[in-house]
Amino acid sequence: MMRTALTTALRAAARPSVAARSTPILVRFAHAHAQESFEQFSARYVSFFQNAEDLFELQRGLNNCFAHDLVPSPEVIEAAVKAARRVNDYSTAVRIFEGIKEKVENKTQYETYLTELKGLREELGIALREEMYPPA
Repeated sequence: MMRTALTTALRAAARPSVAARSTPILVRFAHAHAQESFEQFSARYVSFFQNAEDLFELQRGLNNCFAHDLVPSPEVIEAAVKAARRVNDYSTAVRIFEGIKEKVENKTQYETYLTELKGLREELGIALREEMYPPA
């Protein structure tokens, strides 16, 4: 009798209780985020702007793109401006160039962007804010 009680007690101790088995194990795994290269960043946003279908999506993409600590490549800017004209929002196209002006480190970089994107601006008929409202 004693042996049966001892065996039963040992089996119960070795087997976890129902409460212990049904309690979920909460484990948070830390994911190491891979660094995105500038080329990958540019390709991602060029693709995003090529597929933007409405003004909200375009502006959301611009906010995300300009929030990064870098100046978007001319290819990204070209895709964004074309998307702005595709959704028929001229003011956003002009503001993209204002965003570049704020992001670059100096005036020379801004002028480099303007010369590289001059053909696109002429093709789409986009004037800069400085051209529309010259300083007094």
